Amino acid sequence: MLDLHCNNSEINCLITKCAETWLSHRHIAHIHMQHLNRIASKELVIGFLKLKFEKDKKCEACQKGKQTKTSFKQNQFVSTTRPLEMLHMDLFGPSRTMSIGRNYYGLVIVDDFSRYT
Repeated sequence: MLDLHCNNSEINCLITKCAETWLSHRHIAHIHMQHLNRIASKELVIGFLKLKFEKDKKCEACQKGKQTKTSFKQNQFVSTTRPLEMLHMDLFGPSRTMSIGRNYYGLVIVDDFSRYT
């Protein structure tokens, strides 16, 4: 049976200091442990834990944020069978130099079959 009418002095928090440091790391936007040590030592935040923050394990969210994706392999074969079947277009600008037609924007069109621009 659970007694809900107990004094606050009887309640124990079962969190470890290691868990508190990693919880602080997550709560403050995955900040680096050296910055957490600076915040704790110089008391820059009121009520912040006065613990020694050590990076003893990897944070999964930080690890995923630093990973990069691999680039796509370039196709060696043409997927189209005739000209103008597939076009790749790109609009760019504004550029610093003006074109002959007095424009600062450009449109690039590349035919997938012939690679003609």
